[in-house]
Amino acid sequence: MSNADRRSQFWALYVTRFAEGFGFITLITLLGPYINTLDPQATTMLGLSVSAGFVIGMYTTGFTLAQTVAVVPLAWAGDRFDKRTILLWVLAVGAGVYALFPLVDSSASFILIRALQGIVVTGAGLMTLSLVGQIADVGTRADKIGKANAASFGASILGSLSAGGIYDAVGFGPVFTIIAALMVLAWITTWLFLDADETRVEGFPFSDLAVNRRLITISTFRAQYAFAVTMVRTWIPIYAGTSMLAGGLGVAGIAIAVTVTAEKATNMVGQLFTGRLSDRYGRSLFVFAGGGAYGVIAILIPLAPVAGTVVGADVTLPLLGDLPPAYLPLVVLSGLLGVADSFREPASMALFADEGTDEGGVASSFGIRELVWRPGSVAGPLIAGYLMVEVSMDSVFYVGGAFAITGVLAFLAILARDHGRAALTAW
Repeated sequence: MSNADRRSQFWALYVTRFAEGFGFITLITLLGPYINTLDPQATTMLGLSVSAGFVIGMYTTGFTLAQTVAVVPLAWAGDRFDKRTILLWVLAVGAGVYALFPLVDSSASFILIRALQGIVVTGAGLMTLSLVGQIADVGTRADKIGKANAASFGASILGSLSAGGIYDAVGFGPVFTIIAALMVLAWITTWLFLDADETRVEGFPFSDLAVNRRLITISTFRAQYAFAVTMVRTWIPIYAGTSMLAGGLGVAGIAIAVTVTAEKATNMVGQLFTGRLSDRYGRSLFVFAGGGAYGVIAILIPLAPVAGTVVGADVTLPLLGDLPPAYLPLVVLSGLLGVADSFREPASMALFADEGTDEGGVASSFGIRELVWRPGSVAGPLIAGYLMVEVSMDSVFYVGGAFAITGVLAFLAILARDHGRAALTAW
């Protein structure tokens, strides 16, 4: 394969990551307005009382439950058949799913379509990352994965800002027209420039990879970290967008988008460099440092009102409007979360790509990565929804940050047992 052909294939995958990231972040950005619009209430189902907090949690958990169900069949199909063909099918379905969002008129319909979105996001993510890891040379995997993630974060920046602004101006409908068009563009780019995937893996690669020692070690961290990221990342825009009576800041849609954009922008810029550093200096140090910093910063988020009051951050800004004291410190902390995660993410992904390629099942390796994430991503929003309604908004960030810190400590303990003083430079 020539260098020019390889570059064009990477760019086709980056375009797909961009489209996937744009659709994903739009729904994260608009969760607050959807909560306000759909006004979830306590209800009764099969004779059981279902709280408003549970319904709010299902806005995200419905999405992640569908992802959980889809991971194994999609990852198996990616190793067994042509990943390019599967990616084309996923993108075609995605265009149709995003076109359905303007029809949402209840919490039930929103949760259902979010579940379909979860399948699309999982399929696109698994196939693109597997192909990037497969096409890249061994010593460049974290770098290429970091750039693919940067494309997704670039979409997150444009997606959150445009979604917030367009929603403020004309409502939900036009936002999803744009996303559906991006999915069609990704389909065309993939069809034109991505070569057919000729690798075929017989059997069920999950079986061997499930007992891979390195994957088990990183999974002890990742399983706990999933709670942290799902709770903190999802609840920052909810905190910014929900009304003050519900414990939020009640800012406008474009201001919500800025909180999301701060995290995505710093993560995007960081991953352009940290992936290359991970290729050079190893994976475990970057996972430990990034994960631990994420937990500490999350725990500091409830201090945003105090910090804002001290520095006089209650201001009025063009486009953003009147801002409460906590808003600007929240934006800064969100940006710092992105810096922390930019160290962790490409190193972690490259480890799964390394092991999957060596064991002959790169899609299944990324599938295991997804499965390990699922318990936290399913239960995390339910815990956060309960904490938000029954305890306080602040408690969501305290508990989320604690999960990240316990995760990195468990990771360090296992590495120290296996490698002693060289623990954080062993991989």
